[in-house]
Amino acid sequence: MKLRIAPLLLALAAPALAVPGGPIGQIPPGNFLCEMPGDATGAVGLRVPDEDFVVVNANTYRTAKGRGTYLLTGDLLVLTSGPKNGDKYRLISNNFLRKLGADGQEGSLRCVRRVVNNS
Repeated sequence: MKLRIAPLLLALAAPALAVPGGPIGQIPPGNFLCEMPGDATGAVGLRVPDEDFVVVNANTYRTAKGRGTYLLTGDLLVLTSGPKNGDKYRLISNNFLRKLGADGQEGSLRCVRRVVNNS
């Protein structure tokens, strides 16, 4: 009897491990500086400091206006509480995010994690 129950329990548990949108992840801590694209006649990027935020740890971010939490599933980053509650980004890499519009499409705003060579 025990041998029949074990496979059944494993089969029932498998869907509970799945997460819509992909596996839950985290972003390395760091400052994300946000900008709109420039053009060939001027700056490459036009800074938008009000959009900047700092990833503090595995689920927390902060801005000048306060702290909040985030959830990363697959390549979708959603700020789930705090001053940027509801903002969504596509994770291009751990150092590059593209903000999504209300329609879920990538917009022009991009946020780049500040590292030694772009401080």
